[in-house]
Amino acid sequence: MRKAPPEPDDRDDASLFREAIGANRGKVRELPAAAPPPAVPKPKPSAKMARRDEDAAREEFRHVVIAALESGDVLSYRRDEVAPMLLKRLARGEYAAQEELDLHGLPARTAETVLREFLRDCRTHGVGCVRIVHGKGRNSEERLPVLKNLVDRVLRHRADVLAFHSPPAAQGGAGAVLVLLEKRQ
Repeated sequence: MRKAPPEPDDRDDASLFREAIGANRGKVRELPAAAPPPAVPKPKPSAKMARRDEDAAREEFRHVVIAALESGDVLSYRRDEVAPMLLKRLARGEYAAQEELDLHGLPARTAETVLREFLRDCRTHGVGCVRIVHGKGRNSEERLPVLKNLVDRVLRHRADVLAFHSPPAAQGGAGAVLVLLEKRQ
């Protein structure tokens, strides 16, 4: 004999569940509602467009020639702690360049990258004196020596450059510069 199917119960599922676990008899107590998790803090507002504009202006300014040197101008610089006599000896060509870099014909951005890598490499290998040939800029669009001005600006801002001066005509004259680098410690 077969059992008859159970009769449908009019009670809802929730009351059946509570009865099954003994909630109606006091055995189970309801947990208090959990506090919602803390909200993720919103990021601080930032002026992205203004920062991008400032970065672009700063990059552009780096490549602008402020006080343009003419093609025949002599490059000359020494740190305060370097004796003036050392600069005079450099100007007379009394220091032999151990390495040389020729930047002729390079675009300004490429020349700057190559120059920075060259100086870093020279410093790493303990090179004390280098010659950088930048040309006189006679073939530049505005007849300004773009590379000469770039070399002057880069060298003046490097902490490892002790002094630099355009060499005598036989060693490149106003189209080159002799640079004394600080010895690596």
